[in-house]
Amino acid sequence: MRGRKPVAKRQRETLVPPDALPRCPAHLTQDARKEWRRLARPLHEMGILSITDRAALAAYCQAWARWVEAEEHLQKGPPLIKMPSGYVQQSPWMSIANKQLEVMGRFMAELGLSPSARARLSLPGASGGDNVTTIEFVTVYTDKDGNEVREPMRKPNETNLPKDRPETITYELNGDV
Repeated sequence: MRGRKPVAKRQRETLVPPDALPRCPAHLTQDARKEWRRLARPLHEMGILSITDRAALAAYCQAWARWVEAEEHLQKGPPLIKMPSGYVQQSPWMSIANKQLEVMGRFMAELGLSPSARARLSLPGASGGDNVTTIEFVTVYTDKDGNEVREPMRKPNETNLPKDRPETITYELNGDV
């Protein structure tokens, strides 16, 4: 390990994903490629998709294509099938459709493909600036020397609260709400 700094001492750099739009993988089915073309550019322009995310989007698109195929088969036949033995069972296409919806849901959360998933993503260029309102709960009281003290709100079960703390806590909202 000559010339190399230990990992703990290296400066950590912010990772920036490569800027290129990933290419659609050739192995995807026709329906999966259509879904890729529908999503890749908008996701890339939003800063969600980079070339390092190619496999995740490919997996989502293939699951989507399988789900579409299963739904098409379900439209042609009944969701329940009577077996020669007399038992009724769910169509295998129903199982496939349900499984692909599960897979899609996981990738949708990762790729920001729903409003709630996008809200949780930290997008490049997004700042915690003017568009964010911060509400801070503070305890305001006068200490034994007559000075006004403002401290962040603490949970009631915390034991390190000041002894001269008043019975009533005043909450102030800082910022425009």
